[in-house]
Amino acid sequence: MKKMILYAIIAILFCSCSHKADPQQAINEATVNVDVEHIFKRYDDGIAARRAAQADKLFIEMQKKVGLNGVILYSEQGKTVYKKTFGWRDMVKRQDPLQVTDTFQLASLSKMFTAECIMLLQAKGKLEYDDEVRKHIPEFPYEGVTIRHLLTHRSGLSRYESLADEKWGNWRKPIHNEELIDLIAEHKPEPYNTPNTAFNYSNINYALLASVVERVSKQHFEDFVAENVFRPAGMKHTYVYSLRNDTILPTWTKGLVQGHHLNGRGPARVQNDYLNGVIGDKMVYSTVDDLLRFGIAMDHALLLPDSLQREAYRHGTEYSKTRTDTYGFGWRMMQKYPDCVYHFGWWKGFRTFFMRDLALNRTLIILTNADKGTGADPLWEFLEDKTYKMAPATVNPYYLRYLDSDL
Repeated sequence: MKKMILYAIIAILFCSCSHKADPQQAINEATVNVDVEHIFKRYDDGIAARRAAQADKLFIEMQKKVGLNGVILYSEQGKTVYKKTFGWRDMVKRQDPLQVTDTFQLASLSKMFTAECIMLLQAKGKLEYDDEVRKHIPEFPYEGVTIRHLLTHRSGLSRYESLADEKWGNWRKPIHNEELIDLIAEHKPEPYNTPNTAFNYSNINYALLASVVERVSKQHFEDFVAENVFRPAGMKHTYVYSLRNDTILPTWTKGLVQGHHLNGRGPARVQNDYLNGVIGDKMVYSTVDDLLRFGIAMDHALLLPDSLQREAYRHGTEYSKTRTDTYGFGWRMMQKYPDCVYHFGWWKGFRTFFMRDLALNRTLIILTNADKGTGADPLWEFLEDKTYKMAPATVNPYYLRYLDSDL
């Protein structure tokens, strides 16, 4: 009887010890309790503070010298180091201060989203980069122009703005992408050069790409990019401003932030323009935080596998003695900064900058509601300043699903 009791006590102790020593349960409990708001925690806050001070000095000086009016975000190693507003939503009356959550017309920064849509369709086998445009838009009147030529601005096509100004005839009615294609098919403007012989940056390339997205996906461009890019990247405040259903041009674009033209008499609000009906080359509205999310989504393969995403940064035109910059799929590159990709934008009262150093994991985003302001040189100097460098981040990819929480 005593032996049976002894055996029972030993069995209970063994089970109890086994339960306490279960390493998998400890890991699971630790995983559940991870603070996902701080997955980018650093121990170099002092360096971050110094970089923030550098940024603040630079942009305060810019505000004094060139009247900087916009929102700035600087991120390094996944951490937002600096975020600040300068100026007003209404520059005419100097009232209603800008907020870091404000949405701005991105101008040509929109092109990176159009390119991403094309890359997604290619990854799904819906098209090929070397497809001729006529395969997807049969009424397109030029032979030999491929999707790749449009992406890299080597189509040789002339500006659609000049064609529309001459042939549209009613500036109170917005022109849309399909109507632009009709104008091209009817008038067949003379190209600048034959396809793939020279680089010529032109908005017509990305307007046509948006139409390719629509023809292939059977969706409106604004719906496709929202479903396949903005939502997966957690970009809750980003959208395409579309005049698709408008037959009369609204006087002003929707939203609190209006663009301004700066002249000798002071700032003037820029009214809506009939060319704003054309999308793909422009007309995406976004915030600095959402653009940072887009960069993180690309870096961590939330949209495309890394091997496919890197296609965006391949040179469409090789560097030469006379050509020190080049263009990939929606991104610019510069020989002077080989680890960087970037794009600038200017359109109807807005000026924008999106600059990324992929090696140092740095991002600088500037969104302004004025058509004049800083040049790029001081921005490059700041982005590439290696006086203070933050340590690389280690991030468990499991937690990237939580990127739709606030950065």
